[in-house]
Amino acid sequence: MKRYGELIAALSSGLLTLIAWKIDGSQHHVAITLFILAYVIGGYVKAKEGWFTLIQERELDVNFLMFFAAIGAASIGYWMEGALLIFIFSLSGALETYTLARSERDLSSLMEFKPDQARIYTNQGIEKMIPSEELKIGDIIVIKPGERIPADGTIKQGDSSIEQAMITGESIPVERSVGDEVYAGTLNGTGMLVVEVSRPTEETLLAKIMKRLEEVRLEVPISQQRIERFEKFYAKAVVMITLLLIVIPPTLLSWTWSDSLYRAMIFLVVASPCALVASIMPALLSAISSGARKGLLYKNGTQVEKMANVRVVAFDKTGTLTQGKIVVTDLVTFANDSHQLIQYASSIERGSEHPIAQAIVQYGLDRDVTLLPLTTMKARAGWGVEAEISGEHWQIGKPLMFSSLTDEIQETITKYEQQGQTVVLIGKEGHIYGLFALQDQIRPEAKMVISELRKRGILTAMLTGDQHITAEAIAAEAGIDLVFSELLPDQKVACIEKLKALHGEVAMIGDGINDAPALAKAQVGIAMGKHGSDITLETADIVLMNDNLAQISHAITMSHRLHRVVKQNLLFALAVILCLIAANFMQSMTLPLGVIGHEGSTLLVILNGLRLLR
Repeated sequence: MKRYGELIAALSSGLLTLIAWKIDGSQHHVAITLFILAYVIGGYVKAKEGWFTLIQERELDVNFLMFFAAIGAASIGYWMEGALLIFIFSLSGALETYTLARSERDLSSLMEFKPDQARIYTNQGIEKMIPSEELKIGDIIVIKPGERIPADGTIKQGDSSIEQAMITGESIPVERSVGDEVYAGTLNGTGMLVVEVSRPTEETLLAKIMKRLEEVRLEVPISQQRIERFEKFYAKAVVMITLLLIVIPPTLLSWTWSDSLYRAMIFLVVASPCALVASIMPALLSAISSGARKGLLYKNGTQVEKMANVRVVAFDKTGTLTQGKIVVTDLVTFANDSHQLIQYASSIERGSEHPIAQAIVQYGLDRDVTLLPLTTMKARAGWGVEAEISGEHWQIGKPLMFSSLTDEIQETITKYEQQGQTVVLIGKEGHIYGLFALQDQIRPEAKMVISELRKRGILTAMLTGDQHITAEAIAAEAGIDLVFSELLPDQKVACIEKLKALHGEVAMIGDGINDAPALAKAQVGIAMGKHGSDITLETADIVLMNDNLAQISHAITMSHRLHRVVKQNLLFALAVILCLIAANFMQSMTLPLGVIGHEGSTLLVILNGLRLLR
């Protein structure tokens, strides 16, 4: 592999330099030959990179500067110093390549999780192995214990624990059974599963993650682009000053040409911007890698930097701030026994697919009620359901479905509606016997996240299409600062623009198709990974793979840490360069010390950046 090849070449160069130095006094010509071999073996990779930049892009870079300095040292008889420069510079480059690969390992290792083969059930009921790329929607596959799942799908038979940390960031295996979704690349536990494929191979969650990883690798953040532009200008300036240092001292200061060229070569080494160039990318890749281990997937490195500038975090409500699943919160009875009322309500609603109906049925199942047979059932669209049970005509639905509401019932309805809850009444023959209050539940971590954001001085806002009363109730429970309700998608975009104008950069978090325009407009768009729509996942800059809002706080913390580390690196690199240049002009710097000081600072900024892996 490249990183090991560079390291072997660098170490070989160092060994040749050591042998040549030992025999230089007694066998000078042999020593020169060994020095030349050390130059070629150690400097080939960097010289090739510098030559490519010079010929193809017509620009100078640090590789060219280092190679030029080594040749200059050899030309005035400092063969050992030149070879030492080549050795340490090549070793520094090899270690940089190795450490960068280390920081990317948590990301690139995802590529290895996707199985090449899948065990499919044929129409004849026979199992056979096929390439996983050939799987189609609707195919039935079998995953045995200990095997990785080859495609996204829904469990049709079996139950098992699934290790899916590489997809969602969950630290422990999760239990999955019939009806649950599983993801390609995750590891099946002790149970055998029969799964129906729900997405083609190129559209699985793992495939989307891989695509994002490629985008991360290709995207160069703005700060790194600035450093690279500065490097090109700076390298030209260093070459010009080096040439002046070669010519002016012998002419005006009575230096020897040998001394002047030696000092010029030291300047060329110590003034090169190697440490400056290495100040950003290792730290950035470490931050991205750390986020990936926690289920925080960045689309590109720019977003890691931008999170530190966010002044407002805007949340969608349903499916983002809340769990997106309505549940029964309260049951009020006006006449009947509560258990019997739950039994009748669950029996009536079991045939409906409406979320409210499913919530009431689940409420009954959780209380072990026995569902009763229905004689007839009729759904009234937009209102509720009517059914015959044991010769009695029952109704369940909106309050407007019932003609007579007592003051007590109306007061109860008003109380729950003011809390942002949905109210469903149940009765028979015109008489109301009970009231179900339902509400989408706020995510357990939401209050903690919003509290942390407030401590950081960051405003929080809710952008939702829901009615104002419901939005205000959820916002009050969560601790949201600003509430914008009854919004259409384009109105959410307008809210983002308004928040940005009033308060500064905005991060928007959502999961639905209607959130995509707002995510695109925000400084940073963040999507819920588990249940987010495809267009939302494509639009977002960051994906919360396990839908854990707590990772927003981690993203902001990591962004601030990245800014601090990069600032430390840049200041340290500049300070070292200035000190080494000053020492050289005072003629108290030797070429070996200049090489060690310069390349040592490069290694230190790389290692400082790797601290973000923790």
